[in-house]
Amino acid sequence: MRVLTSLPQDDLRKTASAAQEAETAGYDGALTMENKNDPFLAHAIAAVSTERMQLGTSVAIAFPRSPMVMANASWDLQIASRGRFVLGIGPQIRPHNERRFSVPWTAPAPRLREYVQSLRAIWTAWEKGERLRYEGKHYTFTLMPPYFVPTSQHMKMVPITLAAVGPHALRLAGEVADGVRLHGFCTRRYLTEAILPRLIEGMARTGRDRASFEISGGGFIATGPDNEAVAKMVEYTRGRIAFYGSTPGYWPVLELHGLGDLGRKLNAMSKAGRWAEMAAEVSDDVVALFTAIGTYNEIAAAIEQRFGGLADALNVGGTTLAPTGLPPDLLADIKRIATPFTGYRTSW
Repeated sequence: MRVLTSLPQDDLRKTASAAQEAETAGYDGALTMENKNDPFLAHAIAAVSTERMQLGTSVAIAFPRSPMVMANASWDLQIASRGRFVLGIGPQIRPHNERRFSVPWTAPAPRLREYVQSLRAIWTAWEKGERLRYEGKHYTFTLMPPYFVPTSQHMKMVPITLAAVGPHALRLAGEVADGVRLHGFCTRRYLTEAILPRLIEGMARTGRDRASFEISGGGFIATGPDNEAVAKMVEYTRGRIAFYGSTPGYWPVLELHGLGDLGRKLNAMSKAGRWAEMAAEVSDDVVALFTAIGTYNEIAAAIEQRFGGLADALNVGGTTLAPTGLPPDLLADIKRIATPFTGYRTSW
């Protein structure tokens, strides 16, 4: 299993040292998010500050950016990292697109399909010197004067992973992407019964195989050096479960476990502004459905029980309360957990 962490994005002066420390510690990769900060800038620093560790976005929001803009940023980071960049993209929900980014909204799955296809068309035109001609319903790219073609250093094609929650997005990820980045609001049963079959269905459409498709995430991790630290992480995670559980788009996970009423109650509380009270509605049993829990001495076994055979990579540094660095022996234990994924297909 690949073990990932997160790069600091709030102050780019912290990024180089943090990336170097993560690589020295043995992490397989470092991720950025698009919440409060740009997801690409930190990787520009990390790319030239490290030598081995994979770098990726988890995720960059697609629709506010033209695929051409995304292609340029990814190309530059792939060169700077010498082939270690993975582009993770996602659609976000309609209110964020329309009211946060002020971009039009259309059904995301058809648009994301063209987004991925057009990225690869652009990169291929640049790498092989071919005429750029991608014409779809949502995106058209037919103009690429030589002056605007970036110089190739003959890197492998950037792998693309998609954030996916619903059935259409999951099938699409399996069909066109190199991997999927699952939301933390996920249980092992939901991953087994709802997610994996749809991914496999999508892969079958284009002849992709599981060994070259990476499943990342799909739950939370609450760990620390002692029980007190674990308890703090559990409470933090309880709050996240309450927050996400209030959103109707995530209710299929709750419904599978007979917890639909919990989602509706959390939604009503959020609309009433009772945010501070919501976590108390999430029981310990519900937290355990979503989370691998344990001290450093226990967490590798808990991760294998919770994610084993399903997830190929986990981000253990995704929150400010998460450990900034797991002990080397623990990292090694997690990395020994067998996974189906063997590597991306990145040939041209």
